[in-house]
Amino acid sequence: MNKEDYLNLYRKMYLIRLFEESCGENYSKGFIRGFLHLYIGQEAVAVGSIDSLEDKDFIVTHYRDHGHAIARGLSTDGLMAELFGKETGVSKGKGGSMHLFDSDKNFMGGHAIVGAQMPLAAGFALASQYRKDDAVTMVYFGDGATNQGTFHETMNLASVWKLPMIFFLENNFYGMGTSVERKRSNGKFFSNLAKRLWDSKHCSGRNGCNCVKETTKEVVDKVRKGNGPALIEATTFRFQGHSMADPAKYRESSEVDEWRKKDPLESFPEYIISKNIASKDEVNDVKKSVEDEMDAAVKFATESNEPDLESLSKDVYL
Repeated sequence: MNKEDYLNLYRKMYLIRLFEESCGENYSKGFIRGFLHLYIGQEAVAVGSIDSLEDKDFIVTHYRDHGHAIARGLSTDGLMAELFGKETGVSKGKGGSMHLFDSDKNFMGGHAIVGAQMPLAAGFALASQYRKDDAVTMVYFGDGATNQGTFHETMNLASVWKLPMIFFLENNFYGMGTSVERKRSNGKFFSNLAKRLWDSKHCSGRNGCNCVKETTKEVVDKVRKGNGPALIEATTFRFQGHSMADPAKYRESSEVDEWRKKDPLESFPEYIISKNIASKDEVNDVKKSVEDEMDAAVKFATESNEPDLESLSKDVYL
């Protein structure tokens, strides 16, 4: 990667962080309502993995979907407007935080039901296989979703049919308030699940994008060649509670503090500067650009109109 590549990765990570912080602020002010699950702390996972995909590839994800949407390049104006419930939102103000969508970007949704995105992702992968278009499908899920039947059923069929599909496990160690140790007999996802697919890799989103990007690129290249599905587990950590309604009292402050010491938004720019990839001024220029973009996104969302009553039955299967 060159300097431009590194700065672009950092830009996306910082954009996700500021977007999420702005969401939390505007939720507290009452401009954003309903469910809100923030991606703060996990930025390196979405950015590093999605940067390894091509435009023709499909992405299907879960309810904590803001980071994936931004990493895929969805408009921050449209995303913020969606969370504000405005007609200019990416889902026309009807989807909200958990149902971001943009078919032009092959971003086929956040999905609110845990594990429900799995069969849908298999459908996109099957379509790609049928069309022989050389596209892969990346489906994201959390550690909690590995206890859902849809996950195991989809993984089995994907293996039987050798679908061009990557199961991307974002292991942040907690499903809502339940730790991994309390919901699995040995707490080891990778060793248990890796046996089911032809190829499996582990990486960490703790120190920045490099590990995630390199691992994902290797796996994507193999899957694209028709070798069948694969699994990637990325260990990461959400700094906030499960949602805005969760004070996260089930976690020790020392655990959170330990992960914050390796905040990817701190370690990645430090790496860029220390390796003389880019200067501190260049990193600060990126930050200023992102801050300006976020100010504009909130302004756009605030000034946009709400959906009119006539739009209630549009884009709905009746």
